[in-house]
Amino acid sequence: MLGRLDIKYSPYLYIAPFFVVFGIFGLWPLIYTLRMSLYDWDLGSTVETAKFVGLDNFVMFLKDDDFWNSVVNTLALFLMSTVPQLILALILANALNKRLRGRTLLRMGVLIPNITSVAAVSIVFTQLYSRDFGLINWLLGLVGIDPIEWQAHSWSSWVAISSMVDWRWTGYNALIFLAAMQSIPRDIYESASLDGASSWRQFWTMTVPMLRPTIIFVTIISTIGGLQLYGEPLLFTGGGNPLLGGSDRQSQTVTMFLMEQFYMKFELGRAATVAWLLFIMILVFSVINFLFTRSLRSADGTAKKKKVKR
Repeated sequence: MLGRLDIKYSPYLYIAPFFVVFGIFGLWPLIYTLRMSLYDWDLGSTVETAKFVGLDNFVMFLKDDDFWNSVVNTLALFLMSTVPQLILALILANALNKRLRGRTLLRMGVLIPNITSVAAVSIVFTQLYSRDFGLINWLLGLVGIDPIEWQAHSWSSWVAISSMVDWRWTGYNALIFLAAMQSIPRDIYESASLDGASSWRQFWTMTVPMLRPTIIFVTIISTIGGLQLYGEPLLFTGGGNPLLGGSDRQSQTVTMFLMEQFYMKFELGRAATVAWLLFIMILVFSVINFLFTRSLRSADGTAKKKKVKR
């Protein structure tokens, strides 16, 4: 009797701590934030004194040019950092999967940028992209390009911040891809080599298709992180009010816009509204990425079936 109860109920007890912790620190704050977003709730308000406004906060931000500017900046930074990052991580993981001298040291080395402080990385990259004494402008000057004031324009800020994000996270994603590559049997590559397939062909026709579940996972995780970008643009902007992302809000992300509502305007209800708009945006893009990657996998499977029938 006890044995049956153990088999039937013990799995639920094992996973219960996660759901308890998630409910306290994840689900409850999410629900409470949704409630706050429906109120005109400032720093001095309480549950009793806050005024219920319904969806007025959502309507207000959907008509706010500054909010949409932050959305454009966030999406641009997300695309410019995530796409090159995942491609480079895949290529780097493939290189680290080969027999190299000091392979363990190299694998450990690619993780160093990720464990480096965001503040330290931002200081270094701010110096690299300095208008007058930066290394990047000096290199551009060698080919006859005038110095660029990287912090003054939207596109230049996107390039600088994206390169910072790529430098920090490419190695981390490469290790995830590498772990997945380690599970691919070596016999498959040996057979392909005997059939005359080059290393590059093996990579694109064998390794990448077998990594699709990992690619889906990394893409979704990178989407969540990319749309919540905060530390890098905040520290890169600097100046008197870094939350604004520059004098023209040229590098302000949605997360920075959220913090502006909270720290500068002390509007808790509006900050909660922006948080929920960001949550919806992340959810939508995560679903799009999942459906897109799944459709690629389905298309590949259909093509293989047709090839077998022939």
